[in-house]
Amino acid sequence: MSTENEATVRDRIQAIFERDDAPFWLFAIAALVLTVLPFALDTFWTRIALGALLWVGLAQSWNMIGGYAGYLDFGHGAYFGVGAFVTGIAMTELGVSFVVGLTIAAAFCAVLAYAVGVPTLRLSGAYFAIATWAFAEAIKELALILDITGGNYGMTFPTGPESTGLPFVGAPNETFFYYLMLVLSLGTIALAYWLFERSEFGFRVKAIRDHEDAAQSLGIDATQIKRRVYVLSCVIAALFGGANAYYITFIHPNDVLAPLITDQMIIMALLGGLGTIGGPIIGGVMIFLLNRLSSLFLGSSTLYLPLIGLLIMATVLFAPSGVVGILRGEVGRDDVKRNLRELGEKFDIL
Repeated sequence: MSTENEATVRDRIQAIFERDDAPFWLFAIAALVLTVLPFALDTFWTRIALGALLWVGLAQSWNMIGGYAGYLDFGHGAYFGVGAFVTGIAMTELGVSFVVGLTIAAAFCAVLAYAVGVPTLRLSGAYFAIATWAFAEAIKELALILDITGGNYGMTFPTGPESTGLPFVGAPNETFFYYLMLVLSLGTIALAYWLFERSEFGFRVKAIRDHEDAAQSLGIDATQIKRRVYVLSCVIAALFGGANAYYITFIHPNDVLAPLITDQMIIMALLGGLGTIGGPIIGGVMIFLLNRLSSLFLGSSTLYLPLIGLLIMATVLFAPSGVVGILRGEVGRDDVKRNLRELGEKFDIL
């Protein structure tokens, strides 16, 4: 493609993203396509799409506290696991349906996140990251020794037709879980867009992220706002954790409370673009497909981690604002050349 045509395509893409009504139309078209998608896919690809929706929602939930509020949360995956276990405990021990169990898990995680957020949100930077990482590790160790979570044996979910709690749904299948993840993902994206891009609350959150002392001097209650964002993001992670656990029917602390879950959320948001609505969507789909397709076509996911490492290096060095920044024209060819030249001079290779 010639340079002139390249510039024309780039200008057209930028023009689409700069339109005031662009988010609404992009969301509406995507929702329509995703709604009819299962009719065109077989079971295997429906599972792939279902997994992509799960990770887009999780990355978006981390982006609320990590991207918009600017707090590097390394314990976010703990709420994914707690949501899974509380949903399972409610269904097996209390005999409630999945819908009721998921509601109990969301309420439990809201209280837990508030209790954790009160002391940890007083910290910042690396101290907050270490505190949340330690919390996640403590939750994992606790789940491994408690009888109610199944300990080292894990937990199995009931799967009968009556287990969903929805009278118009029979035995849950791939299509049911696809639409469940679709509702959760689109709901999370719509909520994040309205809350952080269109409401006064979002402007206050960004003001705290950019300069907390200055925001407080303007009368913004930083403590209260940070707690609200933290609790909201954790509850969303718990909802996805409960839904995913019901889908896979068996959970173990080493799986649903693994540190890699939080790491992937961070990588997806970083690659797509921190503090943006589109970033976690793009990053979530890219990273998840890279993982699945490397297993499918290479027969192994061994190359997955090195590829992720290269992608993160390239993002941090050449496009700190992620793929969204490239689409917006914030990173051009000249920026990449300048970064390469500075990198070469730094390591004395140019």
